[in-house]
Amino acid sequence: MKNNKRIIFFGTPEFASAQLTNIIQSGFEVAAVVTAPDKPAGRGKKLQQSDVKEVALTFNLPVLQPDKLKDEAFIRTLKTFDADIFVVIAFRMLPEIVWRMPKLGTINLHASLLPHYRGAAPINRAIMNGESVTGLTTFFINANIDEGNIIQQIKIEISENETAGELHDCMVMAGKSLVINTLNEIFAQSFHPEMQSESIPDGAILKTAPKIFKQDCQIDWKKPINAIFNQIRGLSPYPTAFTTFISSSDQQLDLKVFHASIEYCRPNEPLYSLVTDNKRFLKIALPEGYLHLLKVQQPGKKALEISEFLRGYQFTEIWQVVYH
Repeated sequence: MKNNKRIIFFGTPEFASAQLTNIIQSGFEVAAVVTAPDKPAGRGKKLQQSDVKEVALTFNLPVLQPDKLKDEAFIRTLKTFDADIFVVIAFRMLPEIVWRMPKLGTINLHASLLPHYRGAAPINRAIMNGESVTGLTTFFINANIDEGNIIQQIKIEISENETAGELHDCMVMAGKSLVINTLNEIFAQSFHPEMQSESIPDGAILKTAPKIFKQDCQIDWKKPINAIFNQIRGLSPYPTAFTTFISSSDQQLDLKVFHASIEYCRPNEPLYSLVTDNKRFLKIALPEGYLHLLKVQQPGKKALEISEFLRGYQFTEIWQVVYH
């Protein structure tokens, strides 16, 4: 059934494009799409469209790609669509002149149970912190990042071996019904928004989700083995945890680590040394046991399961991790 309420959708990556597709296929009228400008990518520096733009073009929707969201021409164009509501998913922070524009407000889908894990990397940070439960939240955007009134939430369990990529895919699917239910409630004026401040107990410390930087990806082998394991899966497949090994003759090996597992025991080898049979396993001796590296990648090469990697790289010296 066609819904005559007009939506403008803001978003860029796959997490957003899946929701855009679902909104369109659910019968809502998307008047236009706002996404990031095309950017050069790859060795040939060919201009690459965002995932959201590709979906918009598939459905013949107008696409706006402003460099600056306060640009007067962009604001004028936005107003001409006379949208009832803006839906923002995985996009830049909107200026007030934009998010205040639609009569029904501007909503956002955030990948955490707000007010916890406000910020740019909620999926990564939840796993890196060892959480067993996270969720999705729809809320009204206001002047403060991720602090607007909550409309709906759903909880999502995190399994003990789940990676950020796997949780992302789970959230994409769960987010579809949440976004549609939220839009239906808003259009029917049957929603009951909750101020985030009301859900924060007195004295509670909120967990945050700041952007991931390179230093967040370097493995600190002095941390507990569980923390290292959570860091690896929380950064897999992107931007990926990395480490450096050094041999007794000062050779250096840099590796990204996509998957790992823990073997709790008392290692026989010197702590922080690399242990391998050069065929099936590669593990690091740590105070609480061994951390097995299961999938790794050398710079400039493709990611390999550890048995494949060991067919091409043999450890004939004593190696240890470089820790900080």
